[in-house]
Amino acid sequence: MFKVLVIAYYYPPMGMSGVQRTLKFTKYMKKYNWEPTVITAGDVGYFAHDNSLLSEVANADIRVVRTEGKEPNSVLKKFGTISLPREWIRKLLSNLSKTFFIPDNKISWSQSAYKTAKDLLKNEKYDVIFVSIPPFSAFSIAIQLKKEFEIPVIVDYRDLWLNNQFAFYPTPLHKHLHKKKEYEALRFSDKIIVVNRRIKEEILKNYGFLKFEDIVIIPHGFDQEDFLNCPPQKSSLKKDKIRILYSGIFYENITPKLFFQAFNELRKEFPYIANFFELHFIGHFRKENLKLVKKLKLESFVYVHGYMEHTEVIKKLSEADILWMMLGNGKNMDTVTAGKLFEYFGTRKPIMALLPDGASKNACVEYEASFISDPDNIIDIKNNFIKMYNLFINNKLPIPNEEFVLKHDREFLTKLLTQQFQFNLKEIQ
Repeated sequence: MFKVLVIAYYYPPMGMSGVQRTLKFTKYMKKYNWEPTVITAGDVGYFAHDNSLLSEVANADIRVVRTEGKEPNSVLKKFGTISLPREWIRKLLSNLSKTFFIPDNKISWSQSAYKTAKDLLKNEKYDVIFVSIPPFSAFSIAIQLKKEFEIPVIVDYRDLWLNNQFAFYPTPLHKHLHKKKEYEALRFSDKIIVVNRRIKEEILKNYGFLKFEDIVIIPHGFDQEDFLNCPPQKSSLKKDKIRILYSGIFYENITPKLFFQAFNELRKEFPYIANFFELHFIGHFRKENLKLVKKLKLESFVYVHGYMEHTEVIKKLSEADILWMMLGNGKNMDTVTAGKLFEYFGTRKPIMALLPDGASKNACVEYEASFISDPDNIIDIKNNFIKMYNLFINNKLPIPNEEFVLKHDREFLTKLLTQQFQFNLKEIQ
């Protein structure tokens, strides 16, 4: 087998959707003759831990090397799973961190990962280094390793670096330093993987030395194996409710506020339609959102399940009638494709999508079984509730484009990734 050294801060037992792309890649790499060794974080304080995802690592017999730095998550490790703070506090802490740490507050961990990787590379032969970003500081240390050991580096952009949706530059110097660091890393990378076309376009626009073929799109996906024990359930007219389910957290401009306001308008105008719906939420549901539910008197419609391990989430997705996806209007939100959206695709369920123009909306259009509205348009959101109700009671909810769904199977996407590994080896030879 060929050997790939994977550098990824976010990896099980950390939970939530950010870890799953790298986990699923490493799970299937051996099928395509690539053996991964993953350098990742040690024990950390984090908003979610998921033992079901950690079991997947063990079942796939993936070699994992854990290393610790002095980043905030390591400092908080004694607290284990920590509570998500109120949004204004989270955002304040995030902006303070971005003021003092460039490119991110994982610099200490990345330096520790560099030392760990260096020890491995001195004693073992690896054919490729694969680094998942963010954190962006990991990209820089991967390039250091390339220069020292002459191993090709392939970088996977889960999010844009410069001017991403969470970017905060308190001074022009901060932005300049980010661009300089990204430029230096990209100059020495051998292949750039991105999750959607909009990120590719932005990188090409920002760095004119790159060629179109330097950047390859491998989208997010879903793991068919996850659904084997709980195949998607079909909606049935025997049920007296339509279950709409949201899986994930709310932060920045991803908020249920206008969704609830639209539903409240529906309840006032068409109470018999509103009474047909149940609104289910999996994940961290902040106190401010619970207050909004109470303020609008929607308690009888809303069911909050809290954080669940991934296997339990899959069961809930399979039991729902319609899945809800949300991205707010905001800076560069058009470059975002959330991983959970593609897991929604794997259920083959209809999706209520509150999305701005961009990559996620385009994916929902191709999926076909989508009820799309602008995230700020309460009237459109309300009308989609009515449309879903009418189609449901007539047993005519839309069916997704199966060809589009199958293109996002995790095993197939790993095949595409390992092909890029092979292409780079041939170029070097």
